[in-house]
Parts: sequence; structure tokens; C-alpha cells
Amino acid sequence: MTTAESPAAEELDGQSLGEFLGQLAARMAAPGAGATAGIEAALATSLVAMVGRFTTDEEHADVVREIVAEADAQRDVCLEAAAEDQQAFTAVAQAMKLPRDTDDEQEARRRALSAAQLDAAQPPRRIIEASVQLASLAERLLPIANRNLVSDVAAAMAAARAAASTARLAVETNMAGIDDERARADLSSAVEVVDDLARRAEAVEAEVRKLIRR
Repeated sequence: MTTAESPAAEELDGQSLGEFLGQLAARMAAPGAGATAGIEAALATSLVAMVGRFTTDEEHADVVREIVAEADAQRDVCLEAAAEDQQAFTAVAQAMKLPRDTDDEQEARRRALSAAQLDAAQPPRRIIEASVQLASLAERLLPIANRNLVSDVAAAMAAARAAASTARLAVETNMAGIDDERARADLSSAVEVVDDLARRAEAVEAEVRKLIRR
């Protein structure tokens, strides 16, 4: 169930930027870093889609059409993850408020918090995965992109990098409270791609800077 603090994806999609930023700045459990990462990634997907739609060379029409369609799809994934992050973090905040006056209450709270944090690690994990997919789209688009818009491809990569870095922090913040060692190891493996994504973003930016100086 969603609340005013945790909108569904379609509600987040229809929310004004000012409204989202106001909620982000407020003293509320959510939105937070994970939802911010989702919005960052959605911005990146939108940039890739925009560049693709301005890339009208018939020779590459099929590839560009595929890139645009996937970018649009990833935007939906990112918005859904942002909305789910708000719901998941609200659940973590509720678990933190459980009583802990007795040993039994402490144990029940620990189990509830562990489960909530495992759930809360999933949306930012999906944002990382979406950011990696987006990076591949941007890399495919750059060589054929409308030359007037190559800087937007680099901007998309920078936003994807920021999204992944932010999402990694959200995952790692939740990992500390997760009891399941296998789940923690799986999450640790999932965030390892972020450093590689950062290197890829730097490479795209370097290439774009060469192109715009010609």
C-alpha cells in the first residue's frame, strides 16, 4: 500500500519536480537517497532517448529506434524503483520504531529490521542495473549520434554514474543490518559494477570533449 510519503510509480511520474524536491528537503522518512538515485537514472535515460530522437540518419535508423525504445523502457524501470525505494525506506523507518524494552522485543525488532533492510536494498540495486544498461545504450549511441548533441550523451553518462554511485550507498547502508550472509554477499557483488561504470563514463566524456573541440 502506498501513502503520501511513498507514491506509486505513476504518481511519482506525474509529480512536479518542485513537489518532489520539497518532499526530499522535508523532515520525512522518504524520499531519500535511493529515490534520488532513481530520478538521476531516469534523467539519464531521458537524455539518451532525446538524443536518439534527434538522430535521424537513415543508415542507423534501426539501431537508433532500438536504443530509444530501450531508453524509454529503462526510464519506467527507474521511476518504479524510485517509488519502491520510498515505500521500502518507510518500512525500515517503521521497523526502527518497534519497541525494544525486553530481550524478546529486541529480537523481534532485529528480525523485522533485517527483513525491511533486505527489501530496501532491492530498489537501489535495480537502479544500478538500469544505470549499467543505460551506459551501454549511451556507448552505442555516441558514434552515430547527432553531432550537435554529443555533449548530452556525456551528460547522460554522468547522470548514470551519479545514479549508480548514489544507489550503491543506499545498498551499502542497508547491508549492515541484514542478517542473511548470502544476501549480503550477493548485494556486495551487485555493487561492484559501479566502479567500472565510473570508468566508462569518464571514457565517454573524454571522447565527447574531443568531438566538441574539432
